[in-house]
Amino acid sequence: MKGVVFTEFLKMVDEVFSPEMTETIIEDADVASKGVYTSTGTYDYTEILQLVIALSNKTGAPVPDLVRTFGEYLFKSFVRIYPQFFEDQTSAFKFLKEVDSYIHIQVHKLYPEAELPKIDFSEPDIKTLELDYKSQCPFAELAHGLIAACIEHFNEDITIARSHTAEDGTSAKFILTQQI
Repeated sequence: MKGVVFTEFLKMVDEVFSPEMTETIIEDADVASKGVYTSTGTYDYTEILQLVIALSNKTGAPVPDLVRTFGEYLFKSFVRIYPQFFEDQTSAFKFLKEVDSYIHIQVHKLYPEAELPKIDFSEPDIKTLELDYKSQCPFAELAHGLIAACIEHFNEDITIARSHTAEDGTSAKFILTQQI
C-alpha cells in the first residue's frame, strides 16, 4: 500500500484527535515501520489495520466507522494532492466511472508497484450507478468513505446502498442513486 495512505491517516489522527494520540497508537500498534512513512514508499496494508485497531481501542469508536471516516478524509486529501485528477470532472458519476479506467492507470504510471483495487461499473438506468469493488485488501469501508466524500465534493444528492459485501471486506457492491 502506498505511503500516502499512511501519511494521510496519521495527519487525520493528528487533526481529529491530537499529535499525542498519533504517537500513542503508533506505539500501541507496534508496527514494523515504527510509524515512519513516506508518501512515495510502499508498506504492508496490515500496518494501517493495526493503527486503526489501536485508535479504536483508545477512542472506543468502531473500526468500520474509523475506516469509513478515513476514506472521507482521504478523498479530500486526494483532491488537494492530485488536483489534475479532478480538473475536468463534472459529476460524481463521471468521476467514479473513470477511477479504474483513467485514475488507476495514471497512479500505476507514477507508482508501478501500487496494488490498486478493481472497480467495475454498470448503469442500470440514468439515475443509478453500480460499482463493484474488489481488492486484495479488506477496505470496502474505505471505499465507502471515498465514495461518500466524492458525492459531497460534487455537491450532489445521491444515496449509497451497499450489498454483497464480503465478510473480509475485500469486495462490495455499491449502488448509487441520484435523487432527482
